[in-house]
Amino acid sequence: MDGKIHLSVIIPAYNEQETLPATLASVSDYLKKQNFSYEIIVINDASKDRTAAVVGELLGKIANLKLIDEKINRGKGSSVKKGILEASGDFRLFMDADNATTIDQVEGMWPEFEKGADVVIGSRDIEGADIVVAQPWWRILMGNIFNLIVQIIVGLWGIKDTQCGFKGFRAAVAEDIFSRCKIDRWAFDVEVLLIAKKFGYKIKEIPVRWVNNPNSKVSFKGMVKMLLEVLKIRWNAIKGAYGR
Repeated sequence: MDGKIHLSVIIPAYNEQETLPATLASVSDYLKKQNFSYEIIVINDASKDRTAAVVGELLGKIANLKLIDEKINRGKGSSVKKGILEASGDFRLFMDADNATTIDQVEGMWPEFEKGADVVIGSRDIEGADIVVAQPWWRILMGNIFNLIVQIIVGLWGIKDTQCGFKGFRAAVAEDIFSRCKIDRWAFDVEVLLIAKKFGYKIKEIPVRWVNNPNSKVSFKGMVKMLLEVLKIRWNAIKGAYGR
């Protein structure tokens, strides 16, 4: 290897002291068996628990692990943006701290990148997806309604699952997209995909294996906030906030 980093794995975290050790161990165990270079970047979004301390204790034990410790809580979108833009990999993947989609699912992305995709996103809603533990029925219903609204308002027709927290990008594409992002919290995925579509990047949706986290922090109130953010994204697009 020539010293360049092939894959950067970005993990946003807020109050994840209980889940991160196992997730990081899983990610590390997989990556160290691969024949490419990598880095693992955790962005602590000003957690109120020991998330930063827990990751700090692992810095000398897990190879290529890095910690970005934010002092002000800005949201998942802000954390992912920070990690993506500070990463060095030729490919940049963000995944959830609860390991809902495990790192080995990246294997489904490589063939699509080889075929010319710029953005490859994990999906729970297309043929071939393996939902090991499903969400409660009301979460599924809200998710379906949210996705329909997103397609209508933002125009992301054809994308079945905008919110799965497992998305990969070519480096230059990631830097272009995320440098334009304005949304700091939950609807950032929608904004990312809108910008990618607006600038003509090729998006490919692939099925992934997914396990629901019963302690997920997304509530009905959170869904309402996400919808308001979607309206803001639409307004940003109308007024040209993302550039030409």
